[in-house]
Amino acid sequence: MKISGVDIRPGNIIEYEGGIWRAVKTQHTQPGKGGAYMQVEMKNLIDGRKTNVRFRSAEVVERVRLDTKAFQFLYAAGDSLVFMDKESFEQVELPRDLLGEAAAFLTEGMDVTMELHEEKPISVQLPEQIEMTVIEADAVVKGQTASSSYKPAVLENGVRIMVPPHIESGTRVVVDVYEQTYVRRAD
Repeated sequence: MKISGVDIRPGNIIEYEGGIWRAVKTQHTQPGKGGAYMQVEMKNLIDGRKTNVRFRSAEVVERVRLDTKAFQFLYAAGDSLVFMDKESFEQVELPRDLLGEAAAFLTEGMDVTMELHEEKPISVQLPEQIEMTVIEADAVVKGQTASSSYKPAVLENGVRIMVPPHIESGTRVVVDVYEQTYVRRAD
């Protein structure tokens, strides 16, 4: 499906210069002189390169539709992650760096969505938010509770995040996987 360069939105997958790219950030700019354009930060889904491109409204790009399939994370083997197709039970091994920092939040048996282009896995989407246990949290400094200050904490997977002062070690919290931020206390 062809779309105008100024209609690109974050998350769109487009074909550009022979590669498959995901739009990460977009910024519409209308300079005082000349035509408006869309500044798009893109990440190559095959090799991980990043680039910034200006698209004018007259430019047309091909929007790529990816197939999505339900997979389950089985285990990590060194720098590889092993997933199982939930329909055919076929196993797929992918490099850890395909997931980036989100790989730290994978747990055995977690359901994920894999995006495929021409039957080749391109990306893995984890749930947006997951529950984790805080294993280490700094003590609250007296007098600091009045302001909305956050303190550092370490989750069970070793990831450091900032949490509100009332969160203590052993507390279950909901974490945004991609932003690596505290969302709320778990129920």
